[in-house]
Amino acid sequence: MPFKSFARELREMRDGISCKSRRGGEGKDMGSHRRSHISPDVSRFQTDSIEQGPWANLPPELLMDVIQRVENSETLWPARRSIVVCASVCRSWREVVKEIVKAPEQCGKITFPISLKQPGPRDSPIQCFIRRDRSTSTYRLYLGLCPAPLGDNNKLLLAAKKVRRAACTDYVVSLVGHDFSRASNTYVGKLRSNFLGTKFTIYDSQPPCDSVVQSSSRSNRRIHSKQVSPRVPAANYDVAIINYELNVLRSRGPRRMQCTMNSIPISAIQEGGTAPTPTELPHSFEEAPACLSVSKSKDPVVDSGSTSLSETENKRTREALILKNKAPRWHEQLQCWCLNFRGRVTVASVKNFQLVASVDPSHNVSLAEQEKVILQFGKIGKDIFTMDYCYPLSAFQSFAICLSSFDTKPACE
Repeated sequence: MPFKSFARELREMRDGISCKSRRGGEGKDMGSHRRSHISPDVSRFQTDSIEQGPWANLPPELLMDVIQRVENSETLWPARRSIVVCASVCRSWREVVKEIVKAPEQCGKITFPISLKQPGPRDSPIQCFIRRDRSTSTYRLYLGLCPAPLGDNNKLLLAAKKVRRAACTDYVVSLVGHDFSRASNTYVGKLRSNFLGTKFTIYDSQPPCDSVVQSSSRSNRRIHSKQVSPRVPAANYDVAIINYELNVLRSRGPRRMQCTMNSIPISAIQEGGTAPTPTELPHSFEEAPACLSVSKSKDPVVDSGSTSLSETENKRTREALILKNKAPRWHEQLQCWCLNFRGRVTVASVKNFQLVASVDPSHNVSLAEQEKVILQFGKIGKDIFTMDYCYPLSAFQSFAICLSSFDTKPACE
């Protein structure tokens, strides 16, 4: 068909662009991973490298119709790569693609890397699974119900590597499964635990937008311009804190956890509320606003007129969305704690959990929203786990929360 031929020609053009970018000396492993991970956001990496060509001269109405047809026909990966191909043709095509392709909250589909930082759909969850590799201490998040018979058919969304340190453990999250350097353009963020594994902090590589973090820490710290490098992130931005309750009496029961989502206000789940939704990844780390609180700063500057740090933290906690694990019920016949995972979890494990909103009656949140499962995680086989998430969490936030469940917690069990 003519439309398929047109799409095939676009793919050939995209392959030509990719070949030019790889001549600069990408690693030899790139060939084996290129098909499995999401293509880098062209607006982030190739803003100046793609020149306007003859394809940019197409009439706007025709261009809109072509890209709309591609968007409607290619709904699943790997066929959805055609949308990425269209965005890589030239700047005018990219702008049209950005206008047509909606965020996961509206369309329920993941297309570009920025989709991993945007809230999931409100109605039905995005279903994913995590594969754990014990030999390399890596965790890979794939899009789909379960692993496909052929590994190449699985769509890699994010990957994390466990790094043990003297007083904590880090899980470094990347867009690819072979590069976990903070200096890399594929670096997304990290999860850090305390010594006991009872408290975890999620750090994002880019500052939150229109969030509790921004509003509550605007005057606390400033980043000196000399500390910012276009290649190395100046700092990480804490967006959530995960606490596991200590089990001092060694009582029988599952883990108890609470997630304080500093980057998501409680109003996001109220009627008519919206969650912060970034529209694009920063072209460079110099673009990050200097008024946001950061996790590390060699020489922070504290304003004399600002409120104390303790008051800021209390205000931030009051406004942030708090998630708690849904309490399971004890099954007398099975002699175990049970939750209804709707067939998505098949193996009993202490790591299994479901998260729901923990709200106060004064917040005026409907009962349906309070009972709605925002994130669920569970085991289906050896080193295979499912992860289903929906609004207001993003794929990155959900993946980081699930990574905390993998860590050893002798004081909580």
